[in-house]
Amino acid sequence: MSAKELTFEKALEKLEGIVQELESGDLPLEKALKKFEEGVHLSKLCSGKLDETEKKIAVLLEDGEGGFAEAPFDAADE
Repeated sequence: MSAKELTFEKALEKLEGIVQELESGDLPLEKALKKFEEGVHLSKLCSGKLDETEKKIAVLLEDGEGGFAEAPFDAADE
């Protein structure tokens, strides 16, 4: 499965598995390094997917006439 086909949830699941493997301390150094590299890649993938999603979020705001209008999501408003 390529990085583009990997969903956020699957990437996060794989990343959590890698963290557990690394925390166990049972991996030989070379394998631990490969797992760490894979984890960094998955972490960047998840971060990118979250950034993409944040840009797509729209917040419904009351327009003063009883209706609603869409506005881009701004995390600074919270």
